[in-house]
Amino acid sequence: MAQGILVIAEHRQQALRPVTLELVSAAQGLRGTLGDKLTVAVIGHGGRSHAAALGVAGIDELVFIDTPDSEFDADTWEAAIGALAAQMQPALILVAHSVDSMAYAAALAVKHDYGFATDVFGLDSADGALVATRGGYGQKLNVELEFPGRATVLLAVRPGSFKPPQAAAQPATRDFAFTAKASRTKNVAYIEPASTGDIDMTTREFILSVGRGVGEQDNIDRFRELAESLGASLGCSRPVADSGWLPKSRQIGQSGKTAAQCKLYIAMGISGAIQHLAGMKHVETVVAINTDPNASIFTVARYGVVGDMFEIADELEKQFS
Repeated sequence: MAQGILVIAEHRQQALRPVTLELVSAAQGLRGTLGDKLTVAVIGHGGRSHAAALGVAGIDELVFIDTPDSEFDADTWEAAIGALAAQMQPALILVAHSVDSMAYAAALAVKHDYGFATDVFGLDSADGALVATRGGYGQKLNVELEFPGRATVLLAVRPGSFKPPQAAAQPATRDFAFTAKASRTKNVAYIEPASTGDIDMTTREFILSVGRGVGEQDNIDRFRELAESLGASLGCSRPVADSGWLPKSRQIGQSGKTAAQCKLYIAMGISGAIQHLAGMKHVETVVAINTDPNASIFTVARYGVVGDMFEIADELEKQFS
């Protein structure tokens, strides 16, 4: 019987990617259901250099799989994970939903008859069975998936969906012998994309977001200036981004960015659709401003103001100008 959870570490250019530790947190709520052991596998030459970064609570064992290349290679990773999983027989394999996993995860699942889902942002269990949550119908609703008859399930988890563990620990370590076959591809070099000049909303600690209540594009600059005067980053809900009033990179929500590091989030003129709330679930303090006292945003807000966002903006401008 398959038991335990296997997390595949993701790294790039000798640096562990933050999503790896998020996967460790994602697995914690399932340990009793799927088995108590959580193993993290690091694939690539020189993988032990990531041991210190992986010294966190929740990991029972680190497995290092040495390969000819230190960087990602789809053929090698698919074969290495398949071989390790054949030895371990895990009930669940977690990988990041990323450009890397898109190159191997589906093929791995088909080859080994795993249950499979991508872009997962919620994990739970019901009656001892794994339940994965992802978006459906253009992210307009949440879909809960079960995997009957599958001994092992492979899930690609959306980055930013879980907070990484903070406590330190010292997991056990071991090497897994693996002979890589010739790959069909070769990593030549990394070329960084040209900067768009925009910011990464997932790293912002203070966000002021505007929603449909902003009314029209001409009002955006006013709230951009307000955000700057408060020391906040300007974000938005999906209707604002879809209208082209702010770039998609500023959108918070299920189909946008997750405010993973945000400590203070001011939501102005945002009703609180479930898709938007999904991007705010890690926020420590939410301040909601809306004219509708029954708006869903108030259910997650620590502080709420029933009022006009423009009048509140006037008062804030007076206080911080």
